[in-house]
Parts: sequence; structure tokens; C-alpha cells
Amino acid sequence: MNYMVMQDLFYIAVLIGLSIPLGIYIYRVMTGQKVFLTPVIGPVEREIYKLMGTAPEEEMNAWKYTLSVFLFSGAGFIFLFLLLMFQGTLPFNPEGLRGTSWHLAFNTAASFVTNTNWQAYSGESTLSYFTQFSGLAVQNFVSAATGIAVLFALIRGFALKQKKTIGNFWADLVRATLYILLPLSFVAALLLVSQGVVQTFGQYKDVAMLESGVLQTIPLGPAASQIAIKQLGTNGGGFFGANSAFPLENPTAFSNMIQSLSILLIPAALCVSFGKAVKDGRQGRSVYITMMIFLTAALAAATASEQFTGPVFKQVAASGSMEGKEVIHGVGASSLWAVITTAASNGSVNAMHDSLTPLGGMVSMFLMQLGEIVFGGVGSGLYGMLAFVLLTVFIAGLMVGRTPEYLGKKVDPFDMKMVCLIVLVPPLLTLLGTSAAVLAPEARSWLTNSGAHGFSEILYAFSSMANNNGSSFGGFQGNTVFTNVSGGVIMLMVRFIPMTAVIFLAGNMAQKKAVAVSEGTLSTSNTVFAGLLIGVILIIGALSFLPALALGPIADFLTIQ
Repeated sequence: MNYMVMQDLFYIAVLIGLSIPLGIYIYRVMTGQKVFLTPVIGPVEREIYKLMGTAPEEEMNAWKYTLSVFLFSGAGFIFLFLLLMFQGTLPFNPEGLRGTSWHLAFNTAASFVTNTNWQAYSGESTLSYFTQFSGLAVQNFVSAATGIAVLFALIRGFALKQKKTIGNFWADLVRATLYILLPLSFVAALLLVSQGVVQTFGQYKDVAMLESGVLQTIPLGPAASQIAIKQLGTNGGGFFGANSAFPLENPTAFSNMIQSLSILLIPAALCVSFGKAVKDGRQGRSVYITMMIFLTAALAAATASEQFTGPVFKQVAASGSMEGKEVIHGVGASSLWAVITTAASNGSVNAMHDSLTPLGGMVSMFLMQLGEIVFGGVGSGLYGMLAFVLLTVFIAGLMVGRTPEYLGKKVDPFDMKMVCLIVLVPPLLTLLGTSAAVLAPEARSWLTNSGAHGFSEILYAFSSMANNNGSSFGGFQGNTVFTNVSGGVIMLMVRFIPMTAVIFLAGNMAQKKAVAVSEGTLSTSNTVFAGLLIGVILIIGALSFLPALALGPIADFLTIQ
């Protein structure tokens, strides 16, 4: 147990140490300042603007910014859908894999365009190399860049005074991709290849096993490059079906640490960028600390549950519940990954979540159900948390009888309508999707388990899809017409309804004039406010999901004791 604690403390220390300089770098990039990569990337950036026919200094209002997001994402969705349907006729397909069904293509295209990366298939048996690197990997970059772009639109809304514009989506998209995601992914991919992560266009290999005459097919592919961005962009979609529990995706303890750090690195750094952009580092620290409190509490709860509440076999020289976990990672690294991948909207796994203890699974489930705001997705996690900050400011204003203010801007009814869309759409779609699946006549045939654990499998699946996470308990059969269609629609709605609300919130904030700070102004950077923010988040999460959790993981825990 002491080793696990030291491992977690080391992880958090390294994460904080890396996120601070990266956050400053991201702030400089997204505000158009020169950075050390400008001499190399600057000419490429300018040529891309010429090709697109846009100027980075051309400002957009909220309507135009939203339209740009929808047009870009819609084009990506159509391209990926067609690529999946017709991959059998396209190159780089050494295994001769056929195109997918229409409903799986719809679900997968929706999943990757929305940065969810829910996978109702195994990559090595379903998708060609061409589909993986030209379709999925591309969306891993641009969906993450879209989240960063929308976040900075909101940040400009807070920072600007009496302006009708919030930046240029195309410039934000290009800068996030070229200066942030590509360089980080290049470094991460090289580190992963050094650890034995596969990166090849060669055919699958048949390898002789120890038993005489037995061959096993080893799937290969250009995996390392996609794994790097799947983690850094909080995408999570695995090149292989077993995701980062597969040895060719995650072969060593060092590769496991690289990927674990990559999951939270940019979301944590964006908190620092936020403080720099609004010219008040205390605001960024306050949000960062609040997220870190949630993360450490969840990590302690999940690790303790896996260590002490699961079945332990005396004949096995390992501590804690090792079911569904790789021996090389053990309970500690598996619990850490389960927490950070569901705190961020990443969704990759290095252990099978269906084998987590009931309380360990509940921690992962609840982190998603909070709205993926504990660091959360790249960009989307922070703008989701800022929506909760505004909600907390509004509630505090009602308590003291003052007009709520945040960062020198008064919070008006329109702002609160947008905040409600951001905060309430994910839990509403989670519960609607879960209830529809439970009522479906075929529901029992989709499950590996029955009873409370079977319900947990359904609840986890729709919590994952409706919060843009993408991880799965693993016992739920997702490749059905019902799940593919309903899940695809849910993923699109939960991504773009809140995102649209964020952009219009930004536009409304940008038009406001600054108000002077007075003695009665609520401080949003002290311990009291952080505690109030935590309380609001937990109350909304508990009110939304406690009954469902009671029917699922809580009942599962009580019935196996």
C-alpha cells in the first residue's frame, strides 16, 4: 500500500511540474504570441491560412464561430462515415477487412468527431490501417483542437470588454493542432516506440506457441502514433480491442506512466493558461486545486476499494483484487488509470472496468456523471467546470442578495440559461439513454451479468457516451442497432449542445463592460469559494444519480458481501 501511495504522489508531483510550463506555453500560442517553435511552424501555419482563404486576425461573433464549428465537425463526420463504410475498397488494408455496417459507421463517426471514442468493435479485427490513421487519428487531433478552441473563445469572453467578437475559430483550430497537439504527440510517440509499442504497416504475424503446431496471430499496425494523440487529446480510442491493457499498446511500466501523464497533462495545463489569459493567476489556481481535490479523493477511494474490498487469493503473490488487471501494472497503477481516465474524458483503459470492485467501479462512474469536469476533456473539461463556477457564483449571489459577478462581469439571466444547458444536458441524456436501454426487450441479451451488476453495465455505458468519455465496463454488448444509433445521437447532442451554449455564453460575456470590485464582491479564488464550488458539484451529481447508483454499484456491493 505504501508503494501505491508513493506512486500516486509521484504522479501528481510530475503532473503539476509539467503542467505549469506547458500552461504558459499554451497561453502564448493561443494568444498569437511567438514561441520557440514559431520559426519552424510559423511558415506552415501561414500557408494553411492561405489555403483555407482566411486571415487569423479576422474576428468572429458567436453565430459565426458556432457555424464554423458545426461545418468543420459535420464535414469530418461525413468523411469518417464514408471511410468506415467503404474501407474494403481502400488501400493499406493488408488483412482485407470489409466496411462496417451503417449503424456501426454512424456510431463510430459520431464517437470520434465528438472526442468520445466509444468503440463498439475491436480495432484489429474491424478497421484497416488506412481507416485508423486517416480517419480516427485525424479526428483525435482535430476534435481535441476544437475543444481547446471553444475554451479560448469562452476565456476571451471573460477577458474582453464591450466586444462583439470572440476570436477566429480557424486560427484557434490551426494553432492548437500545429503548436500543441502535434509536437507533444511526436515526442510521446517516440517515447512509446522506445518501449516496444508497435508502429508498422506490416501484415499481422503468425507466431508458433509453446504447444506443438499451435499458431497465434499477432495483430500489428501504426499504433504508437495514434496512441500518443489518443491520450494527449483525451480521446481514448484504442488501436487494439483491449486498449492500453494490450501489451503492444502498453508494454512496460514506463510506457504506462507516459500514457497516464499524457491523459491529464493538457487539461491540467489549461487551468494555468486560464489564469494567465484572464490576468489573474489565482482564478486558475482555484479551479486547479478544486479539480485536484476531487481527483485525489477519487483516487484514494478507488485504490482502497480495489485493495481491501475485492476477493484476495492467498495462493497469488499479489495484494488486492487482481481480477481483470495486468500483473505488470497491479492494483495501484490500474486504480490510478481508472480514476484519471474517467476524470478526464479519455476513456482508455489498462484494466477491465467490468472486473473492478463495485465501489471502485462506482468511483469511475461518478466521475463521468459529474460532467467530466475533474480536469475533463481537452478544453471541454475546463469550460464545463467554469459553468459550475458561474452556477456557484449565482447561488452565492442569491444567498447574500447581490447581483452575481465573475471576473468583473455581471452574470445575467441569459448566462444562466446557457450554464443550465451546459450542466444539465449530460445527466439528462445519461438517464434517458439508460432508461431506454433497460426497457428494451433485448436488454438481457446485451449483458454478461445479471442483477445489479448488469444494470451497472448499462448505466456505465450511457454515462460514458453521454459524457464524452468512451470507456466501457466491458460486459455490455454495444454493437447493436439500438445502442449504435441511440448512442451516436446522444454523443452528438452532449457534445454540441453544451459547446454551442459555451460559445454564446462567451459572446454575451464579451459584450459586457467591467464592473468595479467592491467590498461586497464575492471572492472566487479563496478556500471558502472552493468549498462552495465542491458542494454545488456534489449536490447536483448526487441529486441526479444517487437513485441510479443505488440500483447499480451500491446494490452490487451490498449483495456480494
